[in-house]
Amino acid sequence: MAISAIEDGIRFFNMKRYDIALDHFRSVKTDGLSDKSRMELAYYQGLCYTKLEKYDEALLLLEQVVTSDMLPVRTMQCRLTLAYVYMITRRAKMAEFELNRLLKNGVESVQIYTMLAYVAWAQRNNEKAIELYEKAIAFDSTNLTAINGLGYVLVDSGVDVKRGLELCRKAVQTKPQNAAYLDSLGWAYYKSGDLNEARTALRRALEIAPRHYEITKHMRAVIGEAS
Repeated sequence: MAISAIEDGIRFFNMKRYDIALDHFRSVKTDGLSDKSRMELAYYQGLCYTKLEKYDEALLLLEQVVTSDMLPVRTMQCRLTLAYVYMITRRAKMAEFELNRLLKNGVESVQIYTMLAYVAWAQRNNEKAIELYEKAIAFDSTNLTAINGLGYVLVDSGVDVKRGLELCRKAVQTKPQNAAYLDSLGWAYYKSGDLNEARTALRRALEIAPRHYEITKHMRAVIGEAS
């Protein structure tokens, strides 16, 4: 019964039906499970909570998996998810710790470098953020998250507004309906002194994500400058 519920949960998880998957995982009686199976269950529950943006619950479960050392492959995946949750919940130092542990263990990816770059930017270390975004792009020159991130930091810090604008344009040209990329482009135009293009890009971003705090803040800055 327990194995069947876990298998059903995994099936719904792979279908991106995270709420249904979580119900299956939570129905499992853990008394008869091995320690390894319990950690596997905790892993999937943690992922479901992350997808459902219930981050406190996710952290409790994912931290169990990381500290258990029973599932080495899952441990690596958990560290990346933990770093994401710490990043979203504004615990930059803890996110940085998990990501650096992955690098020390020989795990490299464009996602790790991009997340580390974001964490550096969140701690106002623009120089380090730029260096890490450059590493991410060297790892995968087509990764739009890294391209957009580097463009935004170059613009926002004033290090290279022209190049930053070009990178933000590239991201939007590839994914024109991405609100985050449109926001970066709008901010890049604003920093370049082109208020009309800035308003156009930010208006498009707000149409896609009308309640997004950062986009709204950028639009207010542009409108205030233009008035």
